[in-house]
Amino acid sequence: MSPDYQNDTAYHRPVMLAECLDALDLRPEGRYVDVTFGGGGHSARILERLTSGHLYSFDQDADAEREAGQLARPQFTFIRANFRDLHAELEQRGALPVDGLLADLGVSSHQFDTPERGFSTRFEGPLDMRMDPEGEQTAADIVNGYSEAELHRIFGMYGEVTNARTLAHTLAAARRGQEIHTIGALKKAIAPCTPRGKENKYLAQVFQALRIEVNDEMAALQEMLQQTAQVLRPGGRLVVMSYHSLEDRLVKNFMAKGKFFGEAEKDLFGHTHTPFEVLTRKPVEATAEEIALNSRARSAKLRIAVRRDE
Repeated sequence: MSPDYQNDTAYHRPVMLAECLDALDLRPEGRYVDVTFGGGGHSARILERLTSGHLYSFDQDADAEREAGQLARPQFTFIRANFRDLHAELEQRGALPVDGLLADLGVSSHQFDTPERGFSTRFEGPLDMRMDPEGEQTAADIVNGYSEAELHRIFGMYGEVTNARTLAHTLAAARRGQEIHTIGALKKAIAPCTPRGKENKYLAQVFQALRIEVNDEMAALQEMLQQTAQVLRPGGRLVVMSYHSLEDRLVKNFMAKGKFFGEAEKDLFGHTHTPFEVLTRKPVEATAEEIALNSRARSAKLRIAVRRDE
């Protein structure tokens, strides 16, 4: 096990740290982007490898911005923004092109472990789930305001819940009596359709669906990925770690085909021209040892690609 991993605090618990650093193929003088600062675990270790290089880290969370203050040094710039604004923010700072980009798409340990953020099923707290605490829409707004058909859509599409239609109907009926604003109230409302013995997995799927909708995560991910070909220099590394099949499918397709759906574009001679060469035919997964220490690593899939020459 990496000694770096053993020294991480509860706030900094980066998944597959050594694998991510290796995938970036870091150079001391290089320019890198961590588009998901989170608790700063990956960013801190990237900075340790840089001399004259520079790291730009994105996050829209005020807690992440405060944590980033501990890494203050000339080689580091924190950008309080959604990673969907990747190209514009880097261009504004004269930071293009970059040598490597890391995206760890999971919710940070700190966010999960802070009850008032509403990300975890383990605590009582408000139905919030905003990555940006200043964002307008909360999970409670969705639970109480979306139509039954809209709830069915997000639970089926983003949560991959098997009984999504029944869940949406049950929730719509429950909120007619009283609005649902807390995690406890949501669990109680959907208890009739929560499978016995599989409560934790089911609730995780429900929460995942709400979180993705609150933060517009799928659209933001696609927008960010589409900008990576402009942001990375030829030979630059694209390193993305995902935690559920929806994200992983988008990442896999984009790296292989340069698009999210359908087949890669071909020229008149039948040759495909994609911006990236995939280095991982199968995704890299965490070791059993790491999973034993950090259960969040169990579902992580790491994919790596290199920007082709023009």
